Amino acid sequence: MNNAQQLIESAWDNRELIKNSTTVKAIDYVIEELDKGRLRICTKQNDQWQVHTWLKKAVILYFPVKQMETIEHGPFEFHDKIPLKKDFAAQQVRVVPQALARYGSHLEPGVVMMPSYVNIGAYVGANSMVDTWATVGSCAQIGQHVHLSGGVGIGGVLEPLQAQPVIVEDHAFIGSRAILVEGVHVGEEAVIGANVTITGSTKIIDVSGDQPKEYKGYIPPKSVVIPGSTSKTFPAGNFGIPCALIIGQRKASTDKKTSLNDALRDFNLSV
Repeated sequence: MNNAQQLIESAWDNRELIKNSTTVKAIDYVIEELDKGRLRICTKQNDQWQVHTWLKKAVILYFPVKQMETIEHGPFEFHDKIPLKKDFAAQQVRVVPQALARYGSHLEPGVVMMPSYVNIGAYVGANSMVDTWATVGSCAQIGQHVHLSGGVGIGGVLEPLQAQPVIVEDHAFIGSRAILVEGVHVGEEAVIGANVTITGSTKIIDVSGDQPKEYKGYIPPKSVVIPGSTSKTFPAGNFGIPCALIIGQRKASTDKKTSLNDALRDFNLSV
C-alpha cells in the first residue's frame, strides 16, 4: 500500500475517515508491517535516531478501529482490542509461560522473554533478554544483545507524536528494577545499575573525572551508571533529589558476554 502514509495522515486530521474500509486496511497494513519488523517507529540514520510520527499515528488509530473481544490462549482468557503475538517458533523467539508480547511489536530472532511484557510498536533486537517482570513500553526501541534485568521498566510513548521513545542501544545492560522513561537514550554497551531511575529531566552526572559533567536524557556509550542524589534548593530549604551517576566505563578488553555483570562488580556494586 504505497499510499498508506497519506491515508493515515488524512485520517488523523479527519477522524470520520476511519470509518472508511480503505483507511482501515491501511492502518491494519501498517500494524502488520510493525509486527513483522519491516517498518519501525524509530530508525537510526547517520548516528541520529529519527521518529516516524505517521507510524505512531497508525498505532493510535488502530485502537478506535478495533473492537473489544475475548482472546483465549490455552487456559488463559483476555478481553482486549489487540491480539497477542504468536508463532514464536517460526520467529526463533523463546517465550517462557506468562510472557506476553502484543501484536504490532517486533521481536528479532534469538530474543528471550521470561515472564514479561512487550507493548505494541516496540522493537526488541536479536539475542536480547527481557527478564522476569520487565516491561517494554509502546514504541520503545531495544537493541541487539541487550539484557533487561528483572523488574526493569522501559517507558512507552505514543503522544506527543514527535516525542522520541526510550532507546537502549546494542549490548547495553539494564540492572534490576531500573526505570527508563520519557525518551531516555542509552548508548551502546552502557551498564545501568540496579534501581537507577532516569527520566527526561533527571540529572546524569559523570563523576569519573576531575570535574563533573552533566547530561540529561542521554547515557554515553560504555558508561557505568549507579543511583545517586544531588542537592536542590526549595522554599523550605535544601533537599536531596535523585540523580544518576556515571562512575566509569566498561573495559574494552572485557568480553561483552561476561562484562555485563562484571562491569558493575568491578566497582563493587550490586547488579
